[in-house]
Amino acid sequence: MSLPVAPKTSPRRFHQARWDEPIVFELSTPGERGIAVTPVEQVVRDTVGDVMGELPAELRRAERPRLPEISQMRVLKHYLRLSQENLGSDLNVDIGQGTCTIKYSPKINDQLIEVPQLRALHPAQNPADTQGALELIWRLERLMAEISGMDAVSLASPGGSAGIWTNIAMIRAYHASRGEADQRDEVITTIFSHPSNAAAAKVAGYKVITIYPDSDGYPDLAAMKAALSERTAAIMVTNPEDTGIYNPAIKEWVDAAHSVGALASYDQANAAGILGITRARDAGFDVCQFNLHKTFSAPHGCGGPGAAANAVSAALAPFLPGPRVERIGDEFVVRDGADLSIGHVAPAFGVILHVVRAYAWIMALGGDGLLEASQIAVLNNNYLMHRVTSIPGASAPYATGRRRIEQVRYSWQELFEATGITSEQIGIRMADFGFHYWTSHHPYVVPQPFTLEPTECYSKAEIDEYVAALGEVAREARETPEVVRTAPHRQTVHHTHHDSLDDPEKWAITWRAYLRKYPEVAARPGAAEHSVTVAESGEFAVAHVAAGA
Repeated sequence: MSLPVAPKTSPRRFHQARWDEPIVFELSTPGERGIAVTPVEQVVRDTVGDVMGELPAELRRAERPRLPEISQMRVLKHYLRLSQENLGSDLNVDIGQGTCTIKYSPKINDQLIEVPQLRALHPAQNPADTQGALELIWRLERLMAEISGMDAVSLASPGGSAGIWTNIAMIRAYHASRGEADQRDEVITTIFSHPSNAAAAKVAGYKVITIYPDSDGYPDLAAMKAALSERTAAIMVTNPEDTGIYNPAIKEWVDAAHSVGALASYDQANAAGILGITRARDAGFDVCQFNLHKTFSAPHGCGGPGAAANAVSAALAPFLPGPRVERIGDEFVVRDGADLSIGHVAPAFGVILHVVRAYAWIMALGGDGLLEASQIAVLNNNYLMHRVTSIPGASAPYATGRRRIEQVRYSWQELFEATGITSEQIGIRMADFGFHYWTSHHPYVVPQPFTLEPTECYSKAEIDEYVAALGEVAREARETPEVVRTAPHRQTVHHTHHDSLDDPEKWAITWRAYLRKYPEVAARPGAAEHSVTVAESGEFAVAHVAAGA
């Protein structure tokens, strides 16, 4: 069956807003207020006393905080202007953040997390007062156990990489409980598994052995078997890998690991194309982890907060992190982890806002809906691959001619050799069309890489529009390369020089440090009065330096 002929689609006209907006400290005017706080009435003072007078001296400020003094209207304008200078999944076709699975997060789920009963919760509250939240955690754990096929689940890990760390921590504790901790000091992973697998193993004290693809582009089974020994603690793999290639011999990998007494850890960060199709248990894995903020629609929120679900076999259940939510009759109770538990991996039970979003998404779709979402994600991805690889100079290395699952790591190497234009430069020029893309983890095993993942959320028309922009930039690289080299031209920030970012002596990560390092800014009226350390001012400072200010 042949693929449909794509319609002629042109990139839309686009220009990002540019406000040259000062940071909020520079907008401050002494005496200006966002809210007028009325004095405490005397009757209240007489009833409850002087609250400040009752505070211990060590809890009182020696002086007022140096915060911006600004009206509500100006605050609103400030942050709305900043928001207009950003791209995001609610504004543009966000399929360029490959491996991050930027899905649509239903807005009704955002309404669910705004209910006062949830917003007012605190993890230190008496469990008797938080039964609803504990029940949601308990129920989502049951759902994740069914989706993975595993026996027990913890939602404590506050992100994907944190979930991978929890996996290796449980593996280490398991071997220690058997007296094999010193013997088993190696972990095997693959070059296209997410780098957090190798990083977590390294931090846990293991020697990391990395397996590269075979001649067909698949993880090399023979090389993995050759690396196995009585020193192997685990294999830690992502499947499908970050290339979008699914390892068809995955059960052989797991069986081979088990044959030498090693455990098998499954990083399911790329599970968006296999829900309802295959499970960790089906391949024999001992432990796996999902990202609720990717596969199950909870938003990334500019890189955070994340949330993970760690699912394990019965043999590893005693090592799950605490605290654990258990159901006793109609009551939900909180208990510390078992005697062999690795302990706490986060301050509470998990990221409750993402627990609610993920639970709502799963329940809204049901089993059939999860399967359909995966099928559409795979369909979208393979249609996108067909379109992208039709652009002169673009290719999809490894497993040539084979279908991919939910994403593809492409290469502009042919275009680079013909024009000298790099993948990074093409990605920057894409911003002039209202798009962006991510290249790859380092090192660049795929030369001049770019990684795209359309998920199930984007329509064919949106995919066509994205590809049209890619094709236009590729054409410019051949015909007017200077336009690409000097991009972006229609963005908030134009072409920047990165020398300052590579020179720590020029960095200023707080507003106070920025004023010290750049006295011309401190000389502005009112600047020094508000020299306070905040994250927002630090981001501005680094960006300001990078722009050559």
